[in-house]
Amino acid sequence: MTTPASDISTLSQALSNRPLSFGGVVPSLAQVADLGPPRSECGIGCLMPWNGKLYVLNYVSHRRKTGTGTGLRIIEGDLRMSIHPDAVDGTYANRMVHFPSNQLIIGPHVIDAGHRVRTVEALIDIRLCGTARHLSDPDNLVYMLGMEGELFELNVHTLETRQLFDLTRVLGTPGEGSCHFKDCYSAFGRLVVVNNDYHEKDFLGERHEGTLAEFDGETWRVLERKPFVCVQGRGSFSGTIFATGWDRASAILKVFTAADGRWRTYRLPKGSHTHDHKWQSEWPRIREVEHERFLMDLHGTFYELSPWAYDGQVWGITPISRHLWVLGDFCSWKGMLVMGADNASPADDANALCAEPQSGLWLGKTDDLWQFGKPKGWGGPWWGERVEAGEPSDPYLMTGFDQKVLHLSHEHSEPVSFEVEVDFQGNGAWHRYTTLEVPANGYAPLVFPGGFSAHWVRVKASHTCRATAQFHYT
Repeated sequence: MTTPASDISTLSQALSNRPLSFGGVVPSLAQVADLGPPRSECGIGCLMPWNGKLYVLNYVSHRRKTGTGTGLRIIEGDLRMSIHPDAVDGTYANRMVHFPSNQLIIGPHVIDAGHRVRTVEALIDIRLCGTARHLSDPDNLVYMLGMEGELFELNVHTLETRQLFDLTRVLGTPGEGSCHFKDCYSAFGRLVVVNNDYHEKDFLGERHEGTLAEFDGETWRVLERKPFVCVQGRGSFSGTIFATGWDRASAILKVFTAADGRWRTYRLPKGSHTHDHKWQSEWPRIREVEHERFLMDLHGTFYELSPWAYDGQVWGITPISRHLWVLGDFCSWKGMLVMGADNASPADDANALCAEPQSGLWLGKTDDLWQFGKPKGWGGPWWGERVEAGEPSDPYLMTGFDQKVLHLSHEHSEPVSFEVEVDFQGNGAWHRYTTLEVPANGYAPLVFPGGFSAHWVRVKASHTCRATAQFHYT
């Protein structure tokens, strides 16, 4: 049986009209800003499927720079892309669907189901980094968070705004000019915000300006003075909130469990030190990219993350691969995983090797991520920390890596014994693996057998001292 010539012609025409793709990158979908001046970033801050289209929103380095050529772009189902006529320059990395009004909020834009775009003029010059459901009037209001700590209420019907707080004052976060807030999320009667201030003084322990904080509608409470970059959850569906950050010792995952109203701290390896600055950690996310499954991007590593916590314990965390990307956002669209990068920036003419601000979109399948760089990394619960005798460290991730070694050292005039415990079930049941004695003011390594693993590992010291416990996974 032969194929009719007309069918072959139709197929050939369809293939010839298909956009070129190189390893999942589609050049025709590149986000390219004007050559300038001014020259700035053209990072992809938001990706959001909405009623058959994919909305893409860029960000510049710092607030609006008229004439940079960034703004709201729309990708149609046939992968044709256009810039929306109501696009505005700015720094935006927020997106959320407001279900009661059936509207998409992306940057300063509010978009209805018919793709009618309204722009909140009062928020154009705010570096919007987060949108969250309102605690007391979720049908009509949302929270809008700016990177400088401005927290607004937005009426999604009238587009009226009201500033509620200057979080630089409320939370004491001076930071870069004012601060560097990154995200917000609300559930279980609390609004959670994160700020990723981190510079050399933070590394040296001379200041602590990063922030994880929550608001119950009346009072703010600072949970951590460390840099955090993302906060996300599935609301009442799973009973958890996840916040990601880091310190000099390791990457950090904080988990709130609604069943007992507690925050718990878990530590994970750093896949790369290129994320150890507030400017270089933009914008690692937690997103649901397959139904009821999270993909977590944290400090250069992709992880599987279950939204559930059973008996208050989290164990469904598995490393997938390492990467060097700056991924402003990623989402599922038409069966694909779509990731938006921040690839090349003249950085206000500081980078003389880059002239054209541009960023690419990667289109593929979630399972493609397993073909990227094999998981490895380093970190641990302590880096020159004062530890109390017999007090266990935070749990540190152990599963999903190959070769493992633990480096122990301390500053104490007598030998110190370090007890290494593992939780191989992931349910908080700890078992002693071994005890290692380290000489006075000394150092000792512990090499784990090939193939040995558990969900979590932690360490205890026999004496109160200043100690370091760092794992290297290769």
